[in-house]
Amino acid sequence: MKDDGYLDLSDHDSFSNGVPHNTFERIRKEDPVCWTEEINGRGFWSITKHADILKINNNNKVFSSAKGIRIEDQTEEEYLARRTFQETDPPEHRITRMMLAPAFSQKAISNYESMVRDLAKNIVDEALENSEFDIVEKIAKQLPMMMLGRILGLPDSDLEWLVVKGDALIGNSDPEFTDHIVDKLDSSQYRFMPFRSPAALDLYDYAEKILNGEIPIDKNGVLSKVLSTNSAEKVMQPHEFKNFFCLLIAAGNDTTRYSIAMSMYQLSLNNKLIVDLKTNNYWSTCSDEFIRLASPTMYFRRTATCDVDFANKKIKEGDKVILWFVSGNRDKDVFLEPHTPIISRSPNPHISFGQGGVHFCLGIWLARMEVRIILEELVKRINKLELLSEPTWTRSNFICGVKSLKVRVS
Repeated sequence: MKDDGYLDLSDHDSFSNGVPHNTFERIRKEDPVCWTEEINGRGFWSITKHADILKINNNNKVFSSAKGIRIEDQTEEEYLARRTFQETDPPEHRITRMMLAPAFSQKAISNYESMVRDLAKNIVDEALENSEFDIVEKIAKQLPMMMLGRILGLPDSDLEWLVVKGDALIGNSDPEFTDHIVDKLDSSQYRFMPFRSPAALDLYDYAEKILNGEIPIDKNGVLSKVLSTNSAEKVMQPHEFKNFFCLLIAAGNDTTRYSIAMSMYQLSLNNKLIVDLKTNNYWSTCSDEFIRLASPTMYFRRTATCDVDFANKKIKEGDKVILWFVSGNRDKDVFLEPHTPIISRSPNPHISFGQGGVHFCLGIWLARMEVRIILEELVKRINKLELLSEPTWTRSNFICGVKSLKVRVS
């Protein structure tokens, strides 16, 4: 679908050839807080400017996560059945987050650097046994998948299957990932499942086997630590653990994969970036720049808890408010040459991780490390990256990703 500047942001097809940046650019210029009609829903407010996104993201009392974080409307019953700590507000959100935060701190993640390095070397060496290959399948997908298993403490033999199920969850609008396309088929039978997806049933079953001890998990992994936590404030119940497990499998792989894929795509478009990375010390800044351009999670939703005037618009209690991170990350009022990869960009106040609010991504340090190290190991070994065909993109207005990128290396 060609982006003429007027594409429907509620339609997954509008994103099937990549992010409709022309449409977002027009909205930022003409009506940055605009009401957006919805194909099968009641409509929502689109927040497209960086500053406005930060203001709303930092005000959870007026703009709540506790009605869902995707555009889809949910009944109270559906919300309660499917929610994770992402769909909660403080103080409940804080209590759960405190259980998880130590395992994802910068200090804790730094201990994985040698492991990430060894995996990255092996992945790149294996991929480069051929001069032509799909760099998403052979490189971008592999490192996040392997690290997901090690962080969570899951068996390597299960990782491919888990990633397929995670793709089906988070890619529930893409026919390449699921046979049950959420906006094409009646999904009411799965309305109590995460992402309204039948893949959640398989992941629920897997999580049940973890709880029963049928699937061994590493005692040093995140899952073991979560299950062994028993504080006065918080004990994770079985159903809550199953939803949490689905979230980790979906979000713990795809977003980093697509950030790596975007970096590879940018290198293929401009091989001077390879030279710059070889000859200059841009490793401390390049990861964030590629993650900014990728914006793999394109939005999160908030819901107004009361009537409020915002940016000269009257937002009513119960209105859905969509924070388009993917648009804020290309805001020319914040970023010089916003569509250009400037790998020395510093500071880089991108909001790909939901910065500015209580829900900022726990995986921020791991994602930065994985993107940086896989690029370091690739750039050491190549001089040129040539695009053999146009990339294919996720059919989704929620997750942005290059699904396939066929390249020739030399």
